[in-house]
Amino acid sequence: MTLLLLGVFVTTLLLIYLLILWAERLNLIDIPNQRSMHTTIVPRGAGIAFVFSVVVMLLLFDFAYLQAYAYVYGAIVIVFVAGVWDDMRDITPKVKLLFIFVATLLLYSQGFALETLGNYFGYELLLPSWFTFPFTFFAIAGFTNALNLMDGLDGLASLVAIVIMVAFLALGIVYEDRLLTTLPALFIVTLVAFLYFNWHPAKIFMGDSGSLSLGVVISILAIQATEYVAPVSVLFLIALPLLDTFIVITRRLQRHKSPLEADKNHMHHFFYNFKQDTRYTVIIFALMQTVFSIIGYQLRNANEPLSLVLFGILFYLYLTLFDQRRRHRHRS
Repeated sequence: MTLLLLGVFVTTLLLIYLLILWAERLNLIDIPNQRSMHTTIVPRGAGIAFVFSVVVMLLLFDFAYLQAYAYVYGAIVIVFVAGVWDDMRDITPKVKLLFIFVATLLLYSQGFALETLGNYFGYELLLPSWFTFPFTFFAIAGFTNALNLMDGLDGLASLVAIVIMVAFLALGIVYEDRLLTTLPALFIVTLVAFLYFNWHPAKIFMGDSGSLSLGVVISILAIQATEYVAPVSVLFLIALPLLDTFIVITRRLQRHKSPLEADKNHMHHFFYNFKQDTRYTVIIFALMQTVFSIIGYQLRNANEPLSLVLFGILFYLYLTLFDQRRRHRHRS
């Protein structure tokens, strides 16, 4: 395992270095627009190094494991292909959803799906069989998009993803689940290597090849974790991207705008506007997710109705705290 992780780390560093050199030739460049937080052209597509490093090192050092979970890594690669395509050619959201749909279908064909919402007042809330696949697809697509939206500051999505995956790794160790230990460990290592290049000021962005791949990886870990812990506790383990997406959609609806309309009203935009410090903002958000992860880990066997109420309270608090309109009212 040590040799495998070391191989992933070194390969990621090498590939990202090469991607930076060849970015313009491969059309892997991010040109700033009105929604961007950067002002210069920056290479993107570092997610290519994430998935390539992990898969190649598994082929070399742990082929038996890769065979055992071929459907999991196959689903990741399917979404990864959509991300690479988008980094190079800019595809539509519908095309991305189609790739996520196919990946979910592959997982579902192997019995990998969300089948329960937890136990409430002594009754397990099982999903009807006809609703299992749509709900699983909604959950995977929703979180994958949520993590993609969080990729707005140098190092933010990668550091938050590391914190989330460390929590799943801890669960994997406790419950002796090989997928819950190996999958997060591999991507934690590749993300640590990526942070060397992505820490502010970033030399390269992960792009959709990275954010979409990480989104589906964390979604798979979350579904696997529900085999052992309360589903509500999983909400805390992946809380920050979810809260950010819920809050942004709520705010857009309050303004009578489309929930799909892009803007700069995410939580990290609000906090950055307040402090004007990228590194400080990223560290604070990583600490926030660390607190959520600790809560989720502690609540893994707790009373689910109370845990759900607690998550609802947190959503309301964050909705109130990260309200861009407060700044405009104050100026008025």
